[in-house]
Amino acid sequence: MSSVLASVDQRTQLAGHNRLEILMFRLDGPQLYGLNVFKIQEVIQCPELTDVPQSHPVVRGIATLRGRTIPVLDLSMAIGGPRHPDASKAFVIVTEFNRSIQGFMVDMVDRIVNLNWEQILPPPRTAGRSNYLTAVTEVDGNLVEIIDVEKVLSEVIGMDEEVPEEVIERAREGRSYEPHILVADDSMVARNQIKRTLEALGIPCTLAMDGRRALDILEKWAAEEPEKLETLAMVISDIEMPEMDGYTFTTRVRENPQLADLYILLHTSLSGVFNESMVKKVGANEFIAKFKPDLLAESVLRQVERHGKRFREAS
Repeated sequence: MSSVLASVDQRTQLAGHNRLEILMFRLDGPQLYGLNVFKIQEVIQCPELTDVPQSHPVVRGIATLRGRTIPVLDLSMAIGGPRHPDASKAFVIVTEFNRSIQGFMVDMVDRIVNLNWEQILPPPRTAGRSNYLTAVTEVDGNLVEIIDVEKVLSEVIGMDEEVPEEVIERAREGRSYEPHILVADDSMVARNQIKRTLEALGIPCTLAMDGRRALDILEKWAAEEPEKLETLAMVISDIEMPEMDGYTFTTRVRENPQLADLYILLHTSLSGVFNESMVKKVGANEFIAKFKPDLLAESVLRQVERHGKRFREAS
């Protein structure tokens, strides 16, 4: 099965063109699910697992792969489904999210498909806030559900969300203006994490579910409320988002004379040198891998201070 992903490194040209590839798989039953290929390192038959006492029930054990030990999570259980009945017959999708490597146990791997981000849509409102979907799409007439892996990892492994006290103290120093920040991310968990970090710094924000909605907000402000752009210190954008990814969003912003000078920080669970080069290619100002609240807070404060200085000089 590793051969399915052998050419992943040759597919980076998809990024920046609002395209992606997803690996489709099944859990319990016929429903198809998907993960972005860029987050997948390999797919293997489930190896022998070692139990971890007192671990979360979703963690089926740990496996040693290529000299490193990784947790293996039962993805069906993680999203509220049944436990996989026989680990020896399962597959493990080895992924890298938020600077950590873990395996997701699935029942069957289907295939890789090449899609446009415009084909990836937000989940229906009727799905409710407690669902584990970040997006949906259709392939050959079949509904494919994209799982909010950040929500799964937050619930199972947990994430550090504490902003260092010294950073908060620095943020409390007097400001001569009231900045705000636009946040674009399709994951509700990620949006809330960023919002809590900004709240700790005393900075209000506007939230958007994807790049297209974020661009609509900016264009509306430019046309109807230009004063909001004057106090907009920065935009924090995910890269992987339905309808319009962060690369395309950045490119569109740079093409608009009224928005071209906005500071854009791409904040993503994708990592690596490739993403840093794409940041430069599309014209973003900065790239930070998720989720490190101290790094995010430091980046936000630096930019707010720079923006505040320019705001005072222009006033």
